[in-house]
Amino acid sequence: MYAIVQTGGKQYKVASDDVLTVEKIEGEPGSKVELSVIFVNDGKKIITDPAKLAKAHVTAEIVKQFKGEKQLVYKFKRRKRYHKLKGHRQMLTMVKICDIKASGRTTKKAAETAATEPAAE
Repeated sequence: MYAIVQTGGKQYKVASDDVLTVEKIEGEPGSKVELSVIFVNDGKKIITDPAKLAKAHVTAEIVKQFKGEKQLVYKFKRRKRYHKLKGHRQMLTMVKICDIKASGRTTKKAAETAATEPAAE
């Protein structure tokens, strides 16, 4: 099962346990966030209807907040002795996809992991 999610003006193809880097999302490392879903494929059917996607959820856990690599911006005008160099480092967030739910029901994989974990006493 995979889904297409949208965050930071970009779209990403994600599956369970994927780790990806996106533009900054507010939150502390270890906290859970919910990403907006625009497409879900569970292997048997494809869901693109906005009414059905309103029930779909992709839950991700924030792994860390960090700055990306420096991007150089160089402006130059020939024969005018004009040039300017600036740098920019984008704030990024690394997230791990925890769960993809196509509807209110849980997936088989999530149900199996919940059944194998011991109950808290």
